[in-house]
Amino acid sequence: MKLIYAIHKYDVTLFTWLNNVLIHASLVRLCRTISRTADGFLYVLVAAWLCWDQGVDDALLQAMILAFLIERPVYLLLKKSCKRNRPQQALENFCSVIKPADQFSFPSGHTSAAFMVATLLGYFLPELLPALYVWAALVGFSRVVLGVHFPTDTLMGMVLGVSVAIFSLNYIL
Repeated sequence: MKLIYAIHKYDVTLFTWLNNVLIHASLVRLCRTISRTADGFLYVLVAAWLCWDQGVDDALLQAMILAFLIERPVYLLLKKSCKRNRPQQALENFCSVIKPADQFSFPSGHTSAAFMVATLLGYFLPELLPALYVWAALVGFSRVVLGVHFPTDTLMGMVLGVSVAIFSLNYIL
């Protein structure tokens, strides 16, 4: 329990600092846009376009389908079993910038999906991997700036997304 308390204390401290820095208001608009890029519908469009128009192997689409079939249920199971309150419910006098889609924050689904897709696309287009990981990290960062996740929610989202992507690639290839 001491470890969990220490992690939570660190999370709250980092979260509070980030949401109180002077540039926070300037970041919000950019973070809304970045967060929207990970809403989900773009993933399928990008994968389909890469497969059909750019000649990327159909294995990408197969790996993405398998990855989402695994990641979404695992993500939902973790959310419902951990039941970690979002910052707005956990912190007094805090109001998030956006309204989250559900009640619990751990892990970050946006971050998980972003890192999963970045890993999958990066496998087939290795020259894009650094840029894809920067984008995925910015998605996680944006979720904290928008006040809907603590930093460790996004860290666990990254671990989940990359793990599922690697599993899917190993299974498909």
